[in-house]
Amino acid sequence: MGNLLKILLMTTAGLLGVLLLTAVAFNFLSPELGGKPTTEERAQFAKTGHYQDGEFQNLQPTRALTGPSLPGLYWKLLTHPAPPNTQPPGALPLQKLDSLAITRKTPEMVRVTWFGHSASLVEIAGQNILLDPMLSVKMGPSSLVTPKRYNSELVIRPEQLPAIAAVLISHDHYDHLDYQTVRKIKDKVGLFCVPLGIAAHLRRWGVAPAHIREVNWGDTVCLPGLTLVSTPSRHFSGRGLGNQNSTLWTSWVIKSANKSLFYTGDGGYGPHFATIGQQHGPFDLALVECGQYSADWAEIHMQPEQSVQAALDVRARAMLPVHWGAFTEARHPWNESVQRATAAAAPHPELLLTTPRLGQPVVLGTPLPQERWW
Repeated sequence: MGNLLKILLMTTAGLLGVLLLTAVAFNFLSPELGGKPTTEERAQFAKTGHYQDGEFQNLQPTRALTGPSLPGLYWKLLTHPAPPNTQPPGALPLQKLDSLAITRKTPEMVRVTWFGHSASLVEIAGQNILLDPMLSVKMGPSSLVTPKRYNSELVIRPEQLPAIAAVLISHDHYDHLDYQTVRKIKDKVGLFCVPLGIAAHLRRWGVAPAHIREVNWGDTVCLPGLTLVSTPSRHFSGRGLGNQNSTLWTSWVIKSANKSLFYTGDGGYGPHFATIGQQHGPFDLALVECGQYSADWAEIHMQPEQSVQAALDVRARAMLPVHWGAFTEARHPWNESVQRATAAAAPHPELLLTTPRLGQPVVLGTPLPQERWW
């Protein structure tokens, strides 16, 4: 029995060693994990005032976990089965987007098409602006540990997209910055506008440095007829082992001559929304994170009621809930976020909540979709 125990222990140790070596090798070799900022770039980050000890900082104290520790959270997830309604019963209804329809626009038209989760196409000032284009069915380098998209069919495949004036990235998590999508669209994108540090990922993926613009909070990027402003968010970043918060996270203001839009990116609620509203509002439409929340990470994602309050804080006339409708990353019912947001917005006639189906266009200046299709 003693020899058998020794054999079992040696075998287990060997397997754990192989798994550890595999994880380490994967961390260094997989292109999906992206690149690392140079020493010179990190020296520049240190001058921002919100970069310390190799990590970017939020404007206010923020904990990634507000419940159990990370091992405790893993144990909780392993020992408490997920409720059955965290996934929809079937594929969600969607409206396919014809790439030819994207080319048919006037400079005055502002049209927003939500693809699911946070990926959205903004057509404004006659140009195409793509937000956090995660347009893959599978997320991240391994489908064994990341969720799969509800629908195997997409609103539009990345290769079907026409020329894109700018891609706006909010942060480098896999559900917002997708390696496969970037590889497929990089040659049709005029400019990738990304928070500090993310240029290293794009360079590793073959994007020419001339087509990358890194931004700090408060920086402005000007395109013909458009002004893009990076504004704060309250979140975190990282794609692999040992690079937690090595890149910045941001929200985005998109302004034309007569329309103004806001995209929150990911993040918890905070006073930065009121500041953004004072400095850049009011907004004709705000795309607001509204999903994948939990009491265990309450400071880095908003509850639906907070999402509505954020839209009110930035002085939005209409709110489009995003960060839902594609993946399950939290243990609330898959459609709870939009239900709660709808209820929270009801007492506020100054805020219209628009709830398009996947791929259904939202055209400013026309009646906005409000069907409760979920």
